[in-house]
Formats: sequence, structure tokens, C-alpha cells
Amino acid sequence: MSRKLLECVPNFSEGRRPEVIEEIVTPFRNRAGCTLFDYRADPDHNRLVVSLVGEPEALTESLLLAAETAVRHIDMNHHQGAHPRIGAIDVIPFTPVQGMTMEECVAFSHEFGKRFYEKTRIPVYFYEESALRPERTRLEVIRKGQYEVLKNEVEKPERRPDVGEPRLHPTAGATVVGARKFLVAFNVNLRTTDLAVAKRIAAAVRASSGGLCAVKGIGVALEDKGMVQVSMNIVDYEKNALYRVLEMIRFEARRWGVEIAETEIYGMIPARAILESAAYYLQVADFDPMQVLELKLLETMGSEETR
Repeated sequence: MSRKLLECVPNFSEGRRPEVIEEIVTPFRNRAGCTLFDYRADPDHNRLVVSLVGEPEALTESLLLAAETAVRHIDMNHHQGAHPRIGAIDVIPFTPVQGMTMEECVAFSHEFGKRFYEKTRIPVYFYEESALRPERTRLEVIRKGQYEVLKNEVEKPERRPDVGEPRLHPTAGATVVGARKFLVAFNVNLRTTDLAVAKRIAAAVRASSGGLCAVKGIGVALEDKGMVQVSMNIVDYEKNALYRVLEMIRFEARRWGVEIAETEIYGMIPARAILESAAYYLQVADFDPMQVLELKLLETMGSEETR
């Protein structure tokens, strides 16, 4: 029987206090069955994104410990940041990596959501594949109006949590939990301070405004860098490659006489998502990812282990 492994990318509403960030991340270090791949905090977004891979029970235990830390240190009544959010532990997505189907991952996410509420008393909403209501498949529907609006509307039938009482935690708000495909957090920074430009470009690119399918995007100000950003989630990189998204943003930016300064990838990314864009810009004909030495070696080693 193959080992069950999940990817998890919890997002915490803290990106400015290094000591708090380190305390939140600590439960993910040196824990059997759980591997910390990456974590990044952004002061403008005021957000911490952690990338983990592990076994279901090990992930659960470490996530609950990290959540307790976040509850102690983060008060949503005073939180400010460019990124949409409804809670101190804003979102906890799971993706099946090995030994689990998406259906099993959904079942696990539902069980995790119940344990999370029992431990923290933070109400839980289920999204993506785990959604219990069709409209809650989309994260932006759950986060409409963010924390400030949700705390006043949580008692409405259409906004009540899936787990917990119809009220937010007094300081930690609510948390969204779900199972989904691999997501690529991809940001494009523009050489301008005009936030309206970033918002217009984001509207042109994102699927909900008639742009590219599988793309979610918002415009945010990066005060520390003196730029603005089109901040995106590519929810299915096989439907729209990074190069296609980037070139559309470049095309739209020309309307405003604006150049792209740099791009960012937050957290982990599948090799194929990077390689597809590399092949495009290098104009490699008939490129096969198995031409990459390291990927071929991994495939070969995996085949030998199963013999």
C-alpha cells in the first residue's frame, strides 16, 4: 500500500511580525510525517503562505498547533492588509499527492474542518471540491466583503458557516477549508504606483470578469516597493499556462504605458507549470518534460523502487 500524502498550503493573516511568523511555522519543523517545503510572508499583503507535504494525521496535528498560535497573536479587528481575508487562519487547502483520490481528500477535509472547530472554536466554511453548497465552490464568494462585512452578516442563512455556530470567533474570524487541484500563486509587479491600473488589468485577466479561465486576480498596492501588483491564483495551470497569463498582462499594461518590473511565485509550483513557459519563451519545438535530466532520473528511480 502506498503512503498517503497531501499537499497543504495554509494562509495566515500575518506578514509583518517575524517573531509571530516564526512561532506559527515552528509546529511544521522536524515533525515526523510532515515536511515544511517553503514559507513566505509579505508585509503589504500582511499574509503568511506556508507550503507543506505530509501524511494526513501529521498534517492535522501540526496545523492545529499552528492555528492555536495564530489565535493567540492575530486579532482580525485590528488586521489590515492588501489581500482579501476573513480570518487569522484564512484558508487551509489540501491537494492529494500520493495514495489518495480527490474524493478521499474531500472526506479528509470535512473531518479536518470538524476537528479544527472543536479545537479552536473558529467556524469553518468548505470550498472548491469540498463545498457543501454550489456557490461556495469559489473562495471569493465566501470572502465577499472580507472579515469586516462577514462578522455582520454571518447570521444570514446564505452566509452561515458549514461547521460551527453562526458567529465568528471574536478575534480570529473564520477559516475556509477545502480540497483542490494544485494552485499556482503568481504575481506580476508593475512599474507604477497607480493602483487603478493594476485593478483594471486584473479585471481584464481574471475569469470572473470575462478574462482567462482558471485565473483569479486582484490589483494591490505594494507600498514597500513603490509599485502595484496584479496578484493571481492560477487554479488550473493546464488550462492556462503562466506565459499566456503574463503576456496578456503585458499586452494590457501597454495601454497605460506601464512596464512589468518582475514576477513572483509564492509557494511551491509543479515542474510542468514552469517548463511549459520556459519552452514557450525559448521556442523549443516539441518539448517533452522528460528531456529534463532530473525529472527523468526521478521517474527512473521511482520505477526501480516498484520492481
